[in-house]
Amino acid sequence: MPKQPKMTLGEIYQLAIKLGRAADPRGETRVQEILKLEQRRYDELPKDRQKFYDREKLNNPYPDTRILFGATTQPIKTILAGIDMDGPELLVADRLRQRGTPIDAVLAHHPEGIALAQLDDQLTLQTDLLAHYGVPIHIAESLLEERIGELGRALSPVNHNRAIDIARLLDLPFLCTHTATDNLVFRFMKEFVIGKNPTFVKDILDALLELPEYQTAERLGAGPHIVSGANHRRTGTIAFTDITGGTEGAKEVYEYLSKSGVGTVVAMHMKEETAKLAKAAHLNVVVAGHISSDSLGLNLLLDQLEAAGITIISAGGLIRVNRLKPSSKQSRRSSNEKALRPSFAKRLRPGKLASGQSPKEIA
Repeated sequence: MPKQPKMTLGEIYQLAIKLGRAADPRGETRVQEILKLEQRRYDELPKDRQKFYDREKLNNPYPDTRILFGATTQPIKTILAGIDMDGPELLVADRLRQRGTPIDAVLAHHPEGIALAQLDDQLTLQTDLLAHYGVPIHIAESLLEERIGELGRALSPVNHNRAIDIARLLDLPFLCTHTATDNLVFRFMKEFVIGKNPTFVKDILDALLELPEYQTAERLGAGPHIVSGANHRRTGTIAFTDITGGTEGAKEVYEYLSKSGVGTVVAMHMKEETAKLAKAAHLNVVVAGHISSDSLGLNLLLDQLEAAGITIISAGGLIRVNRLKPSSKQSRRSSNEKALRPSFAKRLRPGKLASGQSPKEIA
C-alpha cells in the first residue's frame, strides 16, 4: 500500500524553518541570539502596540517564510509548488481541482503578502555572512542599513496581499519558503563547489553544470555564467555571499570583500550596476542563475515532503529534481503525472520541463 501522508500545513511550515536553521550560515547560536533580541523588542513595546506585532518573528527567524493563508491543522496530500506562485498559478491550482486533481495547498518560493512586505528585514542575515568572509562587522552593518532602507521604500507601495486574497476566495492554503530554502542552496552549493577544489573560475562553472537544475537552465539559455573575470583566472578565496539573505545586498560591499582577501564571488543573480563595481574591485563573479538556484533549494525541501508521502506537482518555473530517487528524470515524470487525471497526463511529454514565468525583480 502507498505511504499515507502524515503532514499538516503547519508541520510543512515548521519543517521548512527547521531545515533552514540547520543550514543557516550564521549558525544556531547566532540564530538563537536573534530570536532573543526579537523577544526583547516585543516585550519593550507598549501594550497597545504589541497587538500589531508579528508574533511569528518570536519563533521564526525568517520573516520572508510564512503560511499566507490556511489553517495549520489542514492535512496536506498534494501540493502545487513553484518559484513564482501568484494569481495565475492559484487559478491553475483551482482549475486542476475542478478537473479532479485534489490540490491541498500551493507552495511558493518567492514571498507574497506579509512575507514580501518584510523582505527588507531579511537582509540583516547578510551582515553576518559578510563578516564571515572578512568584512569588518561595523562596515557590513553600515552598508546593509542603507540597502535595507532602500528596499523597504521600494516595497512600501507594493500590493502585497493581492495573491493572498485570491487564495482566500478560492479557499486554497498558501505558504512561501524563501530564505529558509535559500539557506539550503547556500549550504549545498558551498559544500559541492568547494568539494571540487576549483583552481580556475571555469572550474566553478563546470561544477555547477554537474547539477541537473543548472543543466536544465543551460539548455533553456539561463545557465551559469561569468559577469566579471574570465575562465582562466584563478579563483582565490571563494565567497558565497549572494546566495541567501533576502535579495541583492549593498552594491558597495565588493570593494571590501576584495580587500579582505576574497577572489571570487558566487551569486544567484547580479544587476549590471553591481557587476561594474565588482569588476572595479578586481573580483571574479560567477552568476549561478536565479530560478535554477531557487529550484535547487526548494527541491531539497520538496524531497522531504515527497518522502513523507506528499505528491508534488511543479509549476511557476520550478525545475523539479528529486535527489532521493534513483532517476531525477523519472521522478519529474511520476511526480507530476500520477497526480493528474489520465486524460490530462497523456498530453504531457515525459521529461519535458516548462521554462516557467519570468522572475519578479525588486529594486
